[in-house]
Amino acid sequence: MIATLPPSKQPAQRSPAPLSISFEFFPPKTGALETQLWSAFERLAPLQPAFASVTYGAGGSTRDRTHRIVARMRRTSDVEPAAHLTCVDASRAAIQEVIESYLKVGVRHIVALRGDPPAGVGEAYIPHPQGFQTTAELVAAIRRTGDVEVSVSAYPEKHPESRDLDADIDVLAAKIDAGASRAITQFFFDNAHFYRYRDRLAKRGLDIPVVPGILPISNFAQAKRFADACGTDVPAWLAARFEGLEDDPETRRLVAATVVAEQVFDLVANGIGEFHFYTLNRAELVFATCHMLGLRPSARDAAA
Repeated sequence: MIATLPPSKQPAQRSPAPLSISFEFFPPKTGALETQLWSAFERLAPLQPAFASVTYGAGGSTRDRTHRIVARMRRTSDVEPAAHLTCVDASRAAIQEVIESYLKVGVRHIVALRGDPPAGVGEAYIPHPQGFQTTAELVAAIRRTGDVEVSVSAYPEKHPESRDLDADIDVLAAKIDAGASRAITQFFFDNAHFYRYRDRLAKRGLDIPVVPGILPISNFAQAKRFADACGTDVPAWLAARFEGLEDDPETRRLVAATVVAEQVFDLVANGIGEFHFYTLNRAELVFATCHMLGLRPSARDAAA
C-alpha cells in the first residue's frame, strides 16, 4: 500500500532537478468529445509539458485524426507533439508514409509501439506479412528516416504476452539498441512494481529515462477494466478507497485526487523527476496533481 507521506518529508526528499511532465491524449470520435479534448489541452498546455502525445488506433483506425491533432498542436501551441505509431495491419511502405507525413507537419517525436491486435487485447497478434515484425524494427525505421526522437513502452509488471519479466526486458533492450531514447511505462498503482523494475533495468545496464505512466482514476470501474486488460495489479486497498462511491461523484473526485497525489509524491521522494499522465482527455485531476507538485502556469499564460 502507498502510505501518505508525512508533510515534513515531502519537500526534503524531492529530486533536486526540476520536475518534467508530459501528457497523453486520444483522438475523439465526435465533435463534442473533440471540444473536450481541446479544452483539456488548453488547460494543461500552460504547465509547459515536455511533450504531449496523441494515440493511434489499432490498425491505424485513427490515423487521420491523430495526424490532424498533432498538426494543430504543432501549429497553434508551444507544446511539442509526439505522435503514436503502431505496426498493426500496415505494410512497411504504409508506415513509412505515415512517418513522412508527421515530419512534413513538423513532428519530431514519435512514440513507437507494436500495438494491440485488432480483435482486442488477449487475442493472438499476427504481424502484417509486409510489415514490421517487431517494435525494434519500427524504431530503427523511424530513426533512419530523419532526426526524430523515439519513445517506446515499458511494462513494470510485464506485458501480458511476455513469458516473464526478464523476457519482457529483453524486448525493451532491443528497442533501445534500435535507437529508442525514452521508455514510458504502462500505468501502475503500486509503486513497488516500478521500483523493482527500475532496479532490474539498472542491473541490465539499461540507462535511458524510464518515465512512470500515471493514470488518475476519475472512474474506478473504467480504470479496473483498463487494468484487467493490460495485466496491471489493482491492490485491494485501492478498490476499498472507491468502494460505495459509484453514486457520489464529488467524494469520488476527492478520493481520486488523494490517491494520485500519494502516488506521485512517493515517487518524487524516491528520486523520480519525470511523469507521463494518461489524461483520458480530461484535465481536472492532472492539473490538480501538477499544482500540488509545484508546477504552475507562467504569469503570461495565466493572464491570457
